[in-house]
Amino acid sequence: MLHNPFNAIVTPRPIGWISTRGTDGADNLAPCSFFNAVAYVPPQVMFASTSAKPDCDGTKDSVANIRETGVFCVNIVEMAMRDAMNATSATFARIVDEFAAAGIAKAACDTIACARIAAAPVNSPPGLRPRTGFPSRAPPPKRGRLVKPERGTEHGTDDRGDRRLGRL
Repeated sequence: MLHNPFNAIVTPRPIGWISTRGTDGADNLAPCSFFNAVAYVPPQVMFASTSAKPDCDGTKDSVANIRETGVFCVNIVEMAMRDAMNATSATFARIVDEFAAAGIAKAACDTIACARIAAAPVNSPPGLRPRTGFPSRAPPPKRGRLVKPERGTEHGTDDRGDRRLGRL
């Protein structure tokens, strides 16, 4: 297999730790390295989920859950949580709770029916239904899904982030 230099073009690449909940109530937590801020007003971030799993209709758990419920939460990864974040990158069955599998404490989001990482310095659930399914020229299963919420931060911690990031 040839090395693809594209992965090294944009660096450093922030990691969006995306939490979702399926309609069955199972929580999912996955790191997404194709994540970034895209606008100030209104505050917007986006992530792209790449690859697919057989039990998720051509995508992965995060996007499958977002399609079902319309909600997710972006959790910002800090260096101290890198090992836990890496543990959640494993391929689990859809019914597995990655919070529990990686030993990560979760808390309820205030505005949506989704879990967030309790210890993350910033949690940002969108206020509006995200858009998924932008066209891709890549053949399955390599098609990506871009997910862009329409609202900013719900939780921010004063000791690890900007004081202006608090509750909306």
